Amino acid sequence: MMPRLAMLTLIAGSVAAGLAGCASRPTIPPVANVDLDRFMGDWYVIAHIPTWPERHAYDAVESYRRGDDGRIYTTFRYRKGSFDEPLSTMHPVATVVPDTGNAVWGMQFVWPIKAEYVIVDLDPDYKLTIIGRSDRDYVWLMARTPTIPDAEFDKAIRKIAALGYNTSEIRMVPQSVRMDAAGSG
Repeated sequence: MMPRLAMLTLIAGSVAAGLAGCASRPTIPPVANVDLDRFMGDWYVIAHIPTWPERHAYDAVESYRRGDDGRIYTTFRYRKGSFDEPLSTMHPVATVVPDTGNAVWGMQFVWPIKAEYVIVDLDPDYKLTIIGRSDRDYVWLMARTPTIPDAEFDKAIRKIAALGYNTSEIRMVPQSVRMDAAGSG
């Protein structure tokens, strides 16, 4: 068995190395400013590098609503595996990180953990957005409509690549435009 002091030294060294790696990693650049009121509402997920629960998502829609407490209440609706599956939902709550122009959020699915959520691209009309993370592990291309023109899609994919993502991992999200009574559309 490893002596206690040696184990603590090993753990402390591992933590320090991990923190040093995080400090030197470039962060993903957010947009300069987000008008939260304009950003609220429904966003169809057009394409993504998905998290585990959404890797087979169909009809994925992310909806945001500002609460009186300043937090952003989110409803993520999707069907797992096909258009015929029942609607599933998740309800994370976001907190805007101060001094980020409202472009960086802490998205909380499970207390006390907040996942980084960065608005890295947003068109002036608030019709198309790209959400990313500094780890370049997940990304979401979202629009106010369930489909976008090919030229806009190609331009967004080029932006995602320029941010350092492996675009071969991007998955198109099938959208049928039909949600049902639990959602919009």
